[in-house]
Amino acid sequence: MAISKDLLNEGESIVISTRTHPKALLFPILALVVLLAIGVVVQNAVIRPVLIWLTATYTITTRRLITRHGVITRKGHDIPLTRVSDVAYERDLIDRLLGCGTLVISDASTHGQVALPDIPRIEETHRKLQELLHSLHSDDSRDEGV
Repeated sequence: MAISKDLLNEGESIVISTRTHPKALLFPILALVVLLAIGVVVQNAVIRPVLIWLTATYTITTRRLITRHGVITRKGHDIPLTRVSDVAYERDLIDRLLGCGTLVISDASTHGQVALPDIPRIEETHRKLQELLHSLHSDDSRDEGV
């Protein structure tokens, strides 16, 4: 009932009590569905990749490669540089235009290869990592010879 009986005068009774037709809600509900769909698309196309980008890090120290990623559940992987057997990189046309690439690190574990996508200045990173590995293996050779 739309109106309280307390508002009626003495001897007054309700004959018809109604609202506007539910069709008045049709456009707002349709707009809500469309906006929710747009929101889901924006979240998956923009917000999710940004969050993934913000939380993914690759760090190379003098002893190991450290990877961390994940928004809600954080995951990480550490590879000692002494276990790295090969370092390569891949660049497609878009990577070359943007100055990035995928660093592919092969290690002596059961994982085989670890691909680190979209590394900026990939050739410089590859060269520095090769130099670091070379110095590590040179130090190991000298230590064994002593």
